[in-house]
Amino acid sequence: MVNPEKHETMIAFGPVSSRRLGVSLGINNIPDTKICSYSCVYCQVGPTHQYSISRKPYYPPELIFSETEKLLSGTSGSAMPDYLTFVANGEPTLDINLGKSIRQLKSLDIPIAVITNASLLSDDSVCEDLCLADWVSVKVDTADENSWRKINRPHKGIDFTRHLQGLLHFAKHFPNKLQTETMLAAGFNDPPEILENTAETIHKINPATAWISIPTRPPAVKHVKAPDSEIINQAYQIFSEKGIPTELILGFEGTETGFTGVIEEDILNICAVHPIREDTMQELLRNNQAERSVLDKLLKEDKIQHLRYNNHSFYLRKHPKAL
Repeated sequence: MVNPEKHETMIAFGPVSSRRLGVSLGINNIPDTKICSYSCVYCQVGPTHQYSISRKPYYPPELIFSETEKLLSGTSGSAMPDYLTFVANGEPTLDINLGKSIRQLKSLDIPIAVITNASLLSDDSVCEDLCLADWVSVKVDTADENSWRKINRPHKGIDFTRHLQGLLHFAKHFPNKLQTETMLAAGFNDPPEILENTAETIHKINPATAWISIPTRPPAVKHVKAPDSEIINQAYQIFSEKGIPTELILGFEGTETGFTGVIEEDILNICAVHPIREDTMQELLRNNQAERSVLDKLLKEDKIQHLRYNNHSFYLRKHPKAL
């Protein structure tokens, strides 16, 4: 377990505007080094530094609760979150205490969301923990094994057939709001026959909404690009023709971030899991009544990096590599 006295990344961050959830207060329950069962080519947090499929304790649930409660105490009015969302440096279900944390956070009377890559749903304990949440989004980038290996780059211990069986089993038994998200990357999972297969699987999952999204932030693999508009429209039509409630997520989610008043912490901890676009950064500086020199200092100290993607500037926290 991470030493509570030595954790560097803010566990609770935001609230931030979310393409999925309105206003979301993020909860990062995985430590600084990215720990994940996948290393998706489009991941906004960068490459996976530590592959894992073994659930372990990280932050104590009591610490996650206290950090979340503390951040909420400085939030009011329209900035109050619609959801408390587990969205981590890696895969949040790798935290063996996820269920305990959800139970404790329930006392704050704000719905709990979890965004998962769905890779561990063959584990009954993962399903039990996720069933405590009010809202879950599962990744279904493809239902074809070859394209799955190319786009998601899974841990070698994950069996594709068991992965799909676990996903369908969870979907059948989850009692609350279930969503799917399919990230389209040009040349990886966008041929018509793959899209048909993906849509068929999502139809079996029967989500409240299936999102089709594209990379809008700097990806882990630089050459990854969004498909062209014709292919995006084709994907939408294929999903819709199967009776799936489908929405496209193609644009930027806005500049409202919420702020704590400690500008360096705001910048470092939001962009640890949520790259900050230039206009959002300017809004964050204004909200904190801070000068551009704060940002320049963090860049000079090599704590964050400046990236360009699709003609926009982004700022992303530099993560330490695993030893």
